[in-house]
Formats: sequence, structure tokens, C-alpha cells
Amino acid sequence: MNTEELVKAFYTEKQDFLKKYLSENPETEVGQLIKSLNLTKEQSVIMGKVMNSTLTDVFYSILLGLEGSASIGGIQERYDLKDANGNKLNDGDIGGYAYEYFQESE
Repeated sequence: MNTEELVKAFYTEKQDFLKKYLSENPETEVGQLIKSLNLTKEQSVIMGKVMNSTLTDVFYSILLGLEGSASIGGIQERYDLKDANGNKLNDGDIGGYAYEYFQESE
């Protein structure tokens, strides 16, 4: 795995959460809570945008925190990330890839 693949995996995870939460037949607690609101079509669109923005903020912030360009819980430092084979996952540009996937593609 490399830096871009790591960021892309986070982005894919975010998209999967959105699908699960906004599904017609949700299996997650969050999805069931959203469905229980009996939102109109317009409200459902807004809820989708709220969930998308929220998950984008969370995943983007975590990635920048791991890179060291943002804090996690008030602590800002660069973490040494490696996969099982010892490949460094943050020797590239996590922030750049995160911006590309989470900001530009939205």
C-alpha cells in the first residue's frame, strides 16, 4: 500500500458509510434512526448532504492529523504509519491526496 491507496481506502470507507446510513433498508443504528424520522424527499436530500459533509470533515481531519498537519485530540504530531510489510504510508503527501479525494471530488 502507498500513501494514495491509504487515502483512497479512507474515502471508500466514507462512501460505504453513506450508503449504509442512507439506505432504504438500513441495517445500522444510524440508518435506522434516520429512517425513523420519516423525512420528505427534500429533507432526505438535505440529510444526505449533512451526513456527507460530516463524514468528510471527520475522515479528512483524521488523515491530516495522522500526517501531522492537524491535531488529534489537541495533540499535533506526525505519526509513523507502516503497513504489515513495513512500507511507510505517510512518506508521501497525505494532505494533498486527502484534499483531492475529500474536497475536490465532492
